[in-house]
Amino acid sequence: MKKVELRKKYKNRRYQLTPEQISEYSLDISDLLINSFDLSDKKVHVFLPIFDKNEINTWLTVDRLMSIGQVVVSRSDFDRFKMTHILLTNEVAIETSEWGIPEPVGGEEITPDKIDVVLIPLLAFDKKGYRVGYGKGFYDRFLSQLNPKALKIGLSFFEVEEEGVSDVHELDIKLNACVTPNILYTFDQ
Repeated sequence: MKKVELRKKYKNRRYQLTPEQISEYSLDISDLLINSFDLSDKKVHVFLPIFDKNEINTWLTVDRLMSIGQVVVSRSDFDRFKMTHILLTNEVAIETSEWGIPEPVGGEEITPDKIDVVLIPLLAFDKKGYRVGYGKGFYDRFLSQLNPKALKIGLSFFEVEEEGVSDVHELDIKLNACVTPNILYTFDQ
C-alpha cells in the first residue's frame, strides 16, 4: 500500500482511540520497551507527544529513562526540515511550538552521532521495518546522521501493516525494532 494511503488509514485509526485506550496502550508500550532493551547509561532520543494528534504518551517513558540514563529531545526547523537535539534536564523548559510540537527551550545541544537509541514516531510500519511518518522527512534525515550502531526503535499503537509499504524510497531508513502495546517486532538490517 502507498504511504499516502497508509497515512490516511492510520491517522483515522488513531483518532478513533479513546483517551483511556491511549493511556493504557502508552503504558503498555513503555513497559515493553523498558523490559526489552537495556537503556541504562544510554543517550535515548525521545519524541515528545502531540496530544492533539493522539500520539503515544512518551512522557511515561521519559520519566523512567531519566532515572537510568540521558534523554534527548528535539526542536524542529520547518524552514530547513531539520531537527536540533537537546539534552533534557530538569532545567530545560518545554514549550509548544507554533506547529503544536512540544520542544525544549535552551539546553545543551547533542550531535546525532552521540545518540545511542532513537524512539521514532510513526503512523504505520511493515514486516521489513519500513515506517510511514507524517511525510516531511525530518526523521529520515536525522536517522541518516546517527552512529551506525545506534538502535532505531519505532513506537506504534497498532500491529504491523501486513500489506507493506509499496513506495519505499532509497533514502528511507529501516527500523531495528518496533514496540506495540503487545508485541515487540525486530527487523533484519
